[in-house]
Amino acid sequence: MIQGNGFNLKEAGGRRQEAQFGLAAEPAIAAEKEGRKIAVEVKSFAGGSTISEFHTALGQFLNYQAALEVSDEPERILYLAVPIDTYQTFLRFEPAKTVIEKYQVRLINYNPFREVIEQWIE
Repeated sequence: MIQGNGFNLKEAGGRRQEAQFGLAAEPAIAAEKEGRKIAVEVKSFAGGSTISEFHTALGQFLNYQAALEVSDEPERILYLAVPIDTYQTFLRFEPAKTVIEKYQVRLINYNPFREVIEQWIE
């Protein structure tokens, strides 16, 4: 079930502020998987350099993870959705593999042509 793109963040003093994840063309999606609340940051890796796209995606993932921790929904689990071919040709090899493990990045591999999820990697 997709619920929307915004999350309420807590500020000092208890005030709340709406935050939008993924402000570019690839927004984060709030959803549920097997009864667990999740957030999905979708990346296309359609830009020039795969390594540069990875650096950007990782930085955003880490920022969103920190933001979720202080949001109204800290139990929400964050996933990074990437095209299956990007995973197969880049992310499952070093050094990306070590970085993904070190920062506990949960992945969703999707097929952008068939528009289906191919694999969940916890």
